[in-house]
Order: sequence, then C-alpha cells, then structure tokens
Amino acid sequence: MASLTTSDFANTTKIWNWRGYPITYQSYGETGAAVVLVHGFGASCGHWRKNLPVLGQTCRCYALDLIGFGGSAKPTPGVDIEYSFETWGQQIADFCREIVGSPAFLVGNSIGCIVVMQTGVDYPDLVLGIAAINCSLRLLHDRKRITLPWYRNLGASFVQQLLSYKIIGNLFFAQIAKPKVVRNILLQAYRRPEAVSDELIEMLMKPATEVGAADVFCAFTRYSQGPLPEDLLPRLNCPTILLWGTEDPWEPIALGRELANFPAVEQFIPLEGLGHCPQDEAPEVVNPILQDWIRQQWERKLRLTKND
Repeated sequence: MASLTTSDFANTTKIWNWRGYPITYQSYGETGAAVVLVHGFGASCGHWRKNLPVLGQTCRCYALDLIGFGGSAKPTPGVDIEYSFETWGQQIADFCREIVGSPAFLVGNSIGCIVVMQTGVDYPDLVLGIAAINCSLRLLHDRKRITLPWYRNLGASFVQQLLSYKIIGNLFFAQIAKPKVVRNILLQAYRRPEAVSDELIEMLMKPATEVGAADVFCAFTRYSQGPLPEDLLPRLNCPTILLWGTEDPWEPIALGRELANFPAVEQFIPLEGLGHCPQDEAPEVVNPILQDWIRQQWERKLRLTKND
C-alpha cells in the first residue's frame, strides 16, 4: 500500500485520551524503531497518509492530531488550555510514553518541526532523533517582527488584535475555511498542482466545521511568542536532519540553510522544485530519505546499546 485514502483514515482512526480530551491518531507497522509524525498548522495526521504506510513497512509508525487540530478535541483557548509549543511538546511526550511505549524518532512539518524540537528539548530521553521538513521560521514572531519596516510590523499587530475579538475572528475564519480558498492557498504552497487533490481539500476542510476550530485558528494566529527554531536547535542533544523544499514560498530556503549551522544538525537536504509540504507533494522523494536516515540512526543506536 503506497498511501492511505481519507476513507482508510476514517475507518482506522484510533482514540487516545489525553488529560480528559480525545486525541485521534493512526498507526502502521509492528516492528522496528518507533516513529511519530507531527503535522503543521491547520493540518492533521491525514497529511501523512502517503508516508505512514511506507515508513510502517520497517518501523512502528504513528501519526497523531495535535490537540486543537484534525479530529482531536478543540478546548477553549486560554480557558481550558494554552495552545503553545510547550503544551504540544507535553502531548507528544505523553503519547510516546502511553501509546508508543518507547522513545521515538520524531518527524515534523512546518510548525510540527517546532513541536518536535520542543519535545526533544523538554523530554530528551524520549527522542531518538528529529527530522524537520520545511521548518516554520515563525517570521511573525515578536522578536522577528521588530526587524520589519514599521508599516508591516504595525499591520501584522493590527490584524492580530482584530482577531482577538471573537465576532471578527469567526467572520475571518469563515472566509478562510472555504474549499476554494483552501485550494488557492495550497496551490501557492505546493509546486505540483496535481498534488492539491479533492481528497486533500476534504481532509483539511472537515475539522474546520467542528466546534472550537475557529477559536483555535485565531488563538494560534495571535501566538507570536514562544520559541524560535534557533532557540531550540542549540539545546538539542539528538541527531537532527533538515529537509527543505527549494520552492517554499512561506519559509525561504536561504533562511532555512542558516539553521544547518547548529551542531545538532547533521544534514541539510534541499528538495529541488518542491514547496512547503514535500512529504505530501512528493512522497516518493521524501520517504526514501526518511527510511534511510531512520535505519542508519536505529542501527547506530543498537550498536551503541550492545557495546554498553
């Protein structure tokens, strides 16, 4: 099986109870190293449908929905939960303990990269290695925004302030959460238009109709604090690789290359002609890279364990 369809995911989704909230996840494979796949903003575990069954041929592979996204619970921001990288890092760590049952290799895309790096910093004993695919540079972070021209800084702050008003936030989300709009956004992010399929649109649209989805969207859009990748990478003590689509319009590869200067980063792999979500756009390119890297790291881990 090369990929899982939306129907496959609907029929095989599992539920994990975390802090009293239902969390949806998928798993594939029963032997080998453990691998956990973490999606980006607005996405879900279904964004790994083309990777999960392939990696699961040689690994115990899992993909979960971060709380607030996909089929997972969407508790009220700031009241029931704080949507932050620390929260999501705790979720991934608990998932490794309670569901995976062992340390794991963590693979992230976009903001999922920050999540897995946060997990590696806060819970190093649970992380065997990190693969970051088109890591979010968080260019609207407070510390980065002050370097922008004053009018761009002011404009971003103004929009974030507007979204703090529930009525305005809901109206804005309602305009964004439309199939045509989502398709146009993805056609900017992807370089292969054929990868922006009806199935992908359906997968992303379904969670947007759930209660709480608009509140989570607005809360994260206003979240311009927390860690940057350059804060976390120096604190990682696990092997890390960066994969980067060269045609990413949102996270420029020239800035991404700067992250390769940190000691934890063993490889920086440009993915020619691909956009922001290479794992979905070109799984035939990404899957072999991840398979080889996980195999090499796992064999090295086993050798070290045997020698000890």
